[in-house]
Parts: sequence; C-alpha cells; structure tokens
Amino acid sequence: MKIAVLGAGMVGRAMAIDLSKKFEVSSFDLSEKSLEILNKNCKEVKTVQSDLSDYKYYSQLLAPFDYVITAVPGFMGYKTLEAVINAKKNVVDISFFPEDALQLDALAKQNNVTAIVDCGVAPGMSNFIIGYHNARMKIENFECMVGGLPKKRTQPFEYKAPFSPIDVLEEYTRPARYVENGCIVTKPALSDAELIDFEPVGTLEAFNTDGLRSILFTMGHIPNMKEKTLRYPGHIDLMQALIKAGFLNEAPINYKGQTISPMQFTSSLLFDQWKLGATEAEFTIMTIKVSGEGKTITYSLYDEYDAVSETSSMSRTTGYTCTAALNMLVNNLFTEKGVFPPELVGKDEACFNFVLNYLSERNVHYVKTID
Repeated sequence: MKIAVLGAGMVGRAMAIDLSKKFEVSSFDLSEKSLEILNKNCKEVKTVQSDLSDYKYYSQLLAPFDYVITAVPGFMGYKTLEAVINAKKNVVDISFFPEDALQLDALAKQNNVTAIVDCGVAPGMSNFIIGYHNARMKIENFECMVGGLPKKRTQPFEYKAPFSPIDVLEEYTRPARYVENGCIVTKPALSDAELIDFEPVGTLEAFNTDGLRSILFTMGHIPNMKEKTLRYPGHIDLMQALIKAGFLNEAPINYKGQTISPMQFTSSLLFDQWKLGATEAEFTIMTIKVSGEGKTITYSLYDEYDAVSETSSMSRTTGYTCTAALNMLVNNLFTEKGVFPPELVGKDEACFNFVLNYLSERNVHYVKTID
C-alpha cells in the first residue's frame, strides 16, 4: 500500500513517520529543509521536492499512490483537495482552509472518491465526538475549548505556532460564528474573553474563534454550540493591538514604492518568534462538553511533547487523528463516496471507536466523564 503525504511541516512529518510503520510512504514538499528534517528522522519515508501549488500535474504526481493525505497551508488547501479529488484518489485532509469543503462533494462523488476533511484535533476529534453522540441522544449544548501552548512562557506573546503563523493570524481576524438558541451569531474573533482554570496548567484565557466550521450546518438542529481558543492571559490584548494598528490587514499598501500586505509582513516577522523548537516542551489541552437529556458528557485531553519520539503534542494530537482516519479507510470501515467532515463519519460506532483506540495506542488519551 502506497501513501502520499502532501506537506512536510511539523504535522505532515509526524503523519508520514506514523504511517511509514505500516505502509510505503512518500512525502512531498517544496521546502528542502523540511524534507531534510524528515529524512534525518525517518529513512523509511521517501522525500520528494515538489511545488504542490502546480495543480495541473497532480494526476501524474499521485498516479502511483493508493491514498493521499493533504497537510498544506490553509491558503492552498481547497485547490489542493480539489486537485487530489480530480486525480481520483481517496484522501484525508488537515489543511483547514477557509472555503467550504462540501462544495467539492459532487466532484468527489463523480470521481468515486472518499474525502474526509478537517480531520485534526479541533476541528477533527471534536467533530467525531459530536457526530457520535448526536446519533445517540438529543443534544442541547455543545462546547469545545482548545489550545496548544509552550510550557515555557516567553514574553511578549507566550505562544508558539506548530502551524504556519499566517493560518493562526487569520483565525484572529476571521469573524467567529457560534449558535445560540438555534440562531447563528457572528462576533469578532478574540471576543467574549473569559479566564478559566484548567488542570494541570492553571489559568488560561478563552475567546471566540471560527472553529465550528461544518457543524454549523451539519448539526444545525443543535440549539447551542460554541468553540473557544485557549491562550495564556494577555495574548488577546497583544493581538487586538496588532489588529487596531493595521498589522493584520490583508489589503496591500505602498511603502517607498514597494507593495506589501501587512498580514504577510507580520506573519514573516512572527515566523521566528512563534516557531516551535524541534524539541521544545509544549502541550495540547481540550475540553469538549455535550449535554442534553439531563446529562453532560465531557471529554478531556491533556497531552505533552513526546520526548521519546521527539514529536510535538500538537503534531501528535492533530496528525494521529488524521492517520487514524486514513487507516480506517484502508480497513474499509468507511466506504461512502463524497466529502465528509468527521461528524458525518463519527456517527458510526465502529469508526468512532477505531479513532479513539488508534489515538490511545499512541498515548493520546481522551478521558470521558458523565454527570
């Protein structure tokens, strides 16, 4: 079985290494440095330098492969997924692009392709959970709080990005949607800040981001749904200052005869400051609450950098959810054709349990409680 992993960033590398234990894996990326890191860590993965934005060559590029994982930056995610579907390859995607992936559903059906999208930690595992319980109870409230943070707090931002900084900055500028009393409400990102204590990390600040994505529509019958991002206290004020000063504006400006995008410029400046070190201690924390029918079901995740495999927590919690879904396809546990966010897959008990067990085998543990 041959697997192509498109994108060799931190998460892409973790997925390629995980899959290489069972399959013949090739990793594609334009960055020679990223491919060199992967090759150093895992000789079993074949690395191929390739311009993944050259979509017209995808049919030729992917011809030898049985399955594909897409882990490219969000700004090129939609076109990448479209090109993979046109190449008639079953695919699992974690590029988290802003466009609506369900727009490609008809194309996937036409090409007899199964595409599972948004298959990370959140969105991703949070979707699997709501999909599973939606099929078994009448849900009245859904809440997800999630964040990935360095253990060492370094001023001023006290944050490191395992993903491209521009993807994070876009989360801070894209209007946040949630559901209240059956209505979609839109507010600015970074709004409705609240301080919450979490074991074992202490006080974090939670704020609105546009994280519900597909469940706004696939789970539109649930009257109350929200997702909030978690950061160390004070991060919101810094980001709002950048926004008010214009540093996160997309529209190009002219400076001394040069046309530049403030957002692109800021992302470039933050790249080194927010870059997560290869062996830097960090953690992922997430709490998901599903309530209805007189009970509240809570899933709690606290996961740290794995020093043995030298793999970041965000790479593991995000990437292994994706590789679990790919193995689920290989095992023919899910065979429907079209584009599917995880909530439409997680309603199946065998699929849901497969993903949870796969993560548990890799020491990513979700603790479930019922009140």
